[in-house]
Amino acid sequence: MGNIHKTAVIEDGARVHETAEVGPFCVIENGVSIGEGTVLKSHVAVAGKTTIGKGCTVFPFASIGHVPQDLKFHGEQSEVIIGNNTVIREHVTINPGTEGGGSLTKVGDNGLIMIGAHIAHDCLVGDNVILVNNATLGGHVIVEDFAIIGGLSAVHQFVRIGAHAMIGGASGVETDIIPFGSATGNRAVLSGLNLTGMKRRNFSREEIHALRNAYKKLFAEEEGTFKDRTALIASEYPESVVVKTVLDFINGDSKRGFCQP
Repeated sequence: MGNIHKTAVIEDGARVHETAEVGPFCVIENGVSIGEGTVLKSHVAVAGKTTIGKGCTVFPFASIGHVPQDLKFHGEQSEVIIGNNTVIREHVTINPGTEGGGSLTKVGDNGLIMIGAHIAHDCLVGDNVILVNNATLGGHVIVEDFAIIGGLSAVHQFVRIGAHAMIGGASGVETDIIPFGSATGNRAVLSGLNLTGMKRRNFSREEIHALRNAYKKLFAEEEGTFKDRTALIASEYPESVVVKTVLDFINGDSKRGFCQP
């Protein structure tokens, strides 16, 4: 095992890499796996079939892998997988999956899960995602790569948040947010595109221009149905990767409908 503080509790059956660090008063239960170079600061509780990858840092009083807050859960085998180089701050809670949702909760690489955030059962969170303080994901939520969920925001169960989307602080998100979308409000509405995020991530001017035009045609024009406009945009921008990303998301499996301007 790695650098384990004398007050930490490591149950038989837990696997802690020899380069990992487990600080004071942490509790690591049977079935947990802690990866290379990962640091658990102190008072971290990790339970169940939970895997934390390489180079992660978990701050005090985080709770990972404990029983989900779902009355349909009856002790079935389920798990949490956290990728590499993810930072989990104080008082974060991450629950395992349930039989009804695939039995898996997953957080990708290079994430930043800030103080008090909650990731419920069966959520699938991509790479480079940021959950700001006290952001909350209901069960079965999908958050794609590079999305940012603002502080004190709540995402309804089964909602999908597209890649590179930005959710403003204190928003209630009840419907799917398209990739690159920007949404805010007590009951969130689509307020435009996350152009600032696109520029920071070095998307070309041509791609940004194509997406802005597609967005206007999709949401600002009233001719035809939403489905008709989606098909028209697909024919007009066959070479645009970002437009295709949005259209693929729209044509995916939506249980909650789409957030509109």
